[in-house]
Amino acid sequence: MSAEQADADAALVDRVKRGDTRAFEMLVVKYQRRIERLIARMVRDTDLVEDIAQETFIRAYRALPQFRGESAFYTWLYRIAVNTAKKALLELKRDPIVTESALAPVDEEETSGRQVEPTDMATPDALLASKEIAATVNAAIESLSEDLRQAITLREIEGLSYEEISEVMNCPIGTVRSRIFRAREAIAERLRPLLDTRDGERW
Repeated sequence: MSAEQADADAALVDRVKRGDTRAFEMLVVKYQRRIERLIARMVRDTDLVEDIAQETFIRAYRALPQFRGESAFYTWLYRIAVNTAKKALLELKRDPIVTESALAPVDEEETSGRQVEPTDMATPDALLASKEIAATVNAAIESLSEDLRQAITLREIEGLSYEEISEVMNCPIGTVRSRIFRAREAIAERLRPLLDTRDGERW
């Protein structure tokens, strides 16, 4: 995110603190899709994504008076989303009926930041290969452990820096780098038969 966008968020946050609820609505509109996409990667139960996103914004609104602006607003918001989703996952484990639906695969079209867009120049074979690669990447991400999946999603899909991911996931930067490296290796392993890459190359 650019400094200009971060400044725009900070201005909206200041307005919310002064009692302007419409300013918070603008922040919700701006980040709702990204928050839902992040949560969907964690929870996997599409029926719960919207509820958890709503809870995330409620928590953010209540906590906003304590937000000091020491980090970017969206980094702070992502951290609330991650914690809210983790809380929901704990509750899912205590509810076997809901857990069953939570294990359903994620809707790739809704949650993937790497959707394949057809072009005029794309041949049917190329489109098929691209879709197969995208499906393989999504399947590889879904098979990762929770920590690796969060890290690679925040980096490759949400575009956060290592420093921002460290803050969102509340862990050292070295741990972030390690998780992203391991996630990329796991994804590359799944892609290798499709791309015929040499050992040591990563996507």
